[in-house]
Amino acid sequence: MVRLPEIEVDEPKSYRLVSSRYPTIALFEDVASAEDFEDLYALQAMTNPRLLTQAGDLNLVPREEIPFGITGCSYAMASFTHVNPEGSRFSDGTFGVLYLADSMETAIREISYHQNRYLSGVEGLKYDRLVFRGLRCAFGGSLSDATGLDEDDPIYAPDDYSHSRALGLSLRKRGGEGLKYRSVRNAGALCWALFTPKGVRRVVQAAHYEFIWDGEAISSINKISLQHS
Repeated sequence: MVRLPEIEVDEPKSYRLVSSRYPTIALFEDVASAEDFEDLYALQAMTNPRLLTQAGDLNLVPREEIPFGITGCSYAMASFTHVNPEGSRFSDGTFGVLYLADSMETAIREISYHQNRYLSGVEGLKYDRLVFRGLRCAFGGSLSDATGLDEDDPIYAPDDYSHSRALGLSLRKRGGEGLKYRSVRNAGALCWALFTPKGVRRVVQAAHYEFIWDGEAISSINKISLQHS
């Protein structure tokens, strides 16, 4: 496997979309340190097990990697405590990855592609309306840089994730913080895959977006609200 160069990043503009059907969780916002978190977590376990289910599997993230005290800490944590067992481009489903895009347009194209694939497989579905929260993110750290690889490199295969997952697993096992790579769904754009939340500095909610499925494809995408922060 090619050894990728390491780069330092310092708060590039980045964006992502998350489904609004998942409620926001304030558990991580209520504390500023790992010590305070342990006390609150123990209290919540006794009084509100539903919130613990929403927070996800906290054993998947070392306490020292949780960015306590930042704005939007729960958004930063969600990808790592709620792991998709089916995996993603750089994960085999055994660990979480926080995916970020260089613009909201790139984030929309990435989400649209995957939602189209999913909804196309739902038999008899003639209409659906999906609402996503747009998030503005800031992060920093030392990342591997895959943007120097050719566009036809197997890690950029549109639907075959075997090579990209092997790369993600290798980087994570070596303690890598993440990866900068070319967007596969928006030519010329960039994305980041973070293997740990520790470099996230803030996550702020921006607009909401409505995706309309017409039975064959996502036929329209509309911005429906804007949060000023």
